Amino acid sequence: MNVRRGGVRRGRRSALLVGLLTAGLTGTAQGTAVLEDRTLRSENGAQLLWSRSYPDALGSLSGPLEVGETVYLGVGPVVFAYSSATGTPLGRADLPGLVTSLDASGGVVRVTTQLSGVNERFTLSGETGTLSVQERVVFPPDATVTGWLARAADSVLPADVQAAAAQDPLNPFLALRQAQASPGDPYAALSAVRRALNVSVPFPAWVQLAARLDGAGFPSAADLALDRARRDAAARGVDPDIPISRSALGAFGNPSGYVGTLLEQNRLARADIWMTYLRELHPRFQGGPALYARYAQILEQQGREGEAEEWRQFTRSLRGGTLYNLGPEGLNSVRGAARLTAAALLLTLLAALLTVAARAWPAQREDTRALGGRYRSWLRHPLSRARRVFVAYASPGERLLLTLLGAALVGAVGGVQWASQVSVQLQSPALSSGTYGGGWWNAQLANLTLRPGPDAALLSGLAAQLDGDNSLARTLYTQALPDACARNNLGVIAQVRGDEPQARELYRAALSDNPDLSAAAFNLGLNPGLASLEFQRTNRPGEPRLCYPDQRSVTRAVTGDLSVTLRAALSDPAGLLGNPAVGTRVSAALLASAALTALLALALLLPRTVTPLRRSRPPGFRLLALALPGAGVLDSPWGGMLLLSWGSVMAALAPATGLVFFPNLPFLEQAGSQAALLSALILTYVLNTLTFVTAEVRHARRVRRDDPDAEPQATP
Repeated sequence: MNVRRGGVRRGRRSALLVGLLTAGLTGTAQGTAVLEDRTLRSENGAQLLWSRSYPDALGSLSGPLEVGETVYLGVGPVVFAYSSATGTPLGRADLPGLVTSLDASGGVVRVTTQLSGVNERFTLSGETGTLSVQERVVFPPDATVTGWLARAADSVLPADVQAAAAQDPLNPFLALRQAQASPGDPYAALSAVRRALNVSVPFPAWVQLAARLDGAGFPSAADLALDRARRDAAARGVDPDIPISRSALGAFGNPSGYVGTLLEQNRLARADIWMTYLRELHPRFQGGPALYARYAQILEQQGREGEAEEWRQFTRSLRGGTLYNLGPEGLNSVRGAARLTAAALLLTLLAALLTVAARAWPAQREDTRALGGRYRSWLRHPLSRARRVFVAYASPGERLLLTLLGAALVGAVGGVQWASQVSVQLQSPALSSGTYGGGWWNAQLANLTLRPGPDAALLSGLAAQLDGDNSLARTLYTQALPDACARNNLGVIAQVRGDEPQARELYRAALSDNPDLSAAAFNLGLNPGLASLEFQRTNRPGEPRLCYPDQRSVTRAVTGDLSVTLRAALSDPAGLLGNPAVGTRVSAALLASAALTALLALALLLPRTVTPLRRSRPPGFRLLALALPGAGVLDSPWGGMLLLSWGSVMAALAPATGLVFFPNLPFLEQAGSQAALLSALILTYVLNTLTFVTAEVRHARRVRRDDPDAEPQATP
């Protein structure tokens, strides 16, 4: 059940209780509600009791529905309850979608909402003194829903603010506009601000209100609004251990964007309050490490080195449970490293193929002359021509090296594809909205192809548990065993139903399986010092701590490792090219590299075409052997290593040309890195020159020994 915080004035609360709890007990209503166009009227015969008009900016209208002396009307994503006699607002229910219907059959008020094709049904209740929703409400990261209250207030003309605030005292943004319209009357302004804080709104609206209060010169009220946002979010299942995307954070009030504004204005005291809010509720938001680093640098410039180091240490603490412990944004580094590796291998493979082709070119021309020429022979004698491809003139060691380079290129390009696919899926709304569960979330999760296993079962079990379906959650957690996280959450279910001995036994088993599992340690009373556990103590006092999957677990659930990605891609090439989660260029590059590697592997079976010794090092080959370090001695392992080193250095130096960039590897563009890479490049050419001279001397000796009458070839 969604717990609402904040209240309304005592008179309004009493009116709501009278209107809702006596519904159905009175014989006749004092008025009949009628909706014409966008005007709601209550009539008693020919007498008009009250009327309200709703501008087009507020969205679609649903209803009205009369239950006893209460009139319900759906407006956009909210439901208003009015007194049928006076039209007094009795409450407002904020819902996660646009209201499409209201129904009172069965003795309760049921609401149907729709957003992005997802329908949800909720039950309204007035037993707590405010119109509330019995089921858990999970707000989607959609500004159409989360920004409705602010838009409703902004649509009111300045001249109509006073009347609109009197008609809708439950909208805090109207009260704030009243405060801003009273600059010469501090008492009236403060009174309006108190009214703005004396309502119940969901946490996205609290964050938006806090930013406006801050900008209007009410910092204390903004702090209070942020505290209420934090508590409301905690009650709805938002947790600091669950990542949140930049778009979702923007829909939930955009606190990170407001921090950037405060830092630009050099309002560090206010920025500290908002940074603390982000650190406590959304520490793993997309782009967080960059903002933390910027804030730490500003603190250091202000002479606050201790605080700056504390923020850097906090950033480092977020690396646990991420891919290769690189941090929340570490996947970008993985993708950048994979792109750099792929570029290095591609350069190396192309250089090797070009050198082999240059060496075989004259001999191939002579061998194919009798078959009709280099190109016509493919049509006249395809099998004989296939035996004379330029790779056939390479030694078995050279062919093996080419095949290994091709296989490595497939793995590197597959790594780029894997990292891109993981990045897209981890930023999907189902996995980056700050919480799990809810009808909209479940629909988004269904769009992801989860790999069956403990990690997927843990995700689905968490969603069911947060939604209050412990029976389904228990079944899913059992499928996830022996996962330590699932054991901890089974212990939470046991503790909630009052079985303390079993709960502690499950906590101990989970901690035994994973000694670093902070949730199990917290539930056993060990109190490890983590920020997420402090959030639990403050905002969910007395409640056991759930275990949330880390980034590695979520990655296994949605994508699997690199081998899984490669098998899926190569077994279904058409599906790979049509995969919207990966760029078409990456998919095409993966298929092309796989096809090239298959041809190189097939070339291992071809018999070698022997080239006369005096023609084994033609001028074009020698020129390439000088220009491409290691290319002239590919039959030696040292030649392959030298050529690969050259390809790696050239790929790393590519950003200096302005043609290729590796934005996720910024250290490549640093002056020190560039100097080291240039030194390595010079070293490869020095070694290659020595190798080339040695190879030429050895070749000349072999020619004199095997064919003493042959004229020595001129070197370029």
